[in-house]
Amino acid sequence: MPLWLFVFLAALAVLAALGVVLQRNPVHCLMALVVVLLDLAVMFIGLGAVTVGFLQAIVYVGAIMVLFLFVIWLLNLQTEERRVAGSIGLRFFGAVGAAALVAELCVFVVKAPSTAGLSHVPPTFGSIGAIAEALFTDYLIAFEATSLLLLVAVIGAVALARRATASRTRSPVPVSPAVHEQIGARQ
Repeated sequence: MPLWLFVFLAALAVLAALGVVLQRNPVHCLMALVVVLLDLAVMFIGLGAVTVGFLQAIVYVGAIMVLFLFVIWLLNLQTEERRVAGSIGLRFFGAVGAAALVAELCVFVVKAPSTAGLSHVPPTFGSIGAIAEALFTDYLIAFEATSLLLLVAVIGAVALARRATASRTRSPVPVSPAVHEQIGARQ
């Protein structure tokens, strides 16, 4: 991958990540996160990890982000109201934290080892067979626990949706006949 393309994709990922944090609408935040994850998948493919890139796109963008979108729609999240008053301390600590992260990044970049002395990667590294072997031998319990966790999350979302639907179909709070007479007298 040419350096200019890598820098472009990295800048796009950073801008989209800022969009995730700075957007007020949760659906827009999710769409910016989709851009970040797709950008990372393209970077993986460009760096030679084609399997990891396609798995990134299929699993995270195709499955996890759709699940997040369903949860956002199910919970009916609205645009966040931002308060300006009383947030000067929060902004100060946020700026200090961001400066610390940038300083840490600069230290990592300066002290990073050169790639001249690195050995070549074996040809089977990152292949589907190697990933499947590692996933279904060394990480089988973690893989199954993750699938069970996602299943429980989907069942919970369906249960919450059914309860919300059932509460909407019930009649409103019972009102006594005296209240009905008062409402009729006012009209």
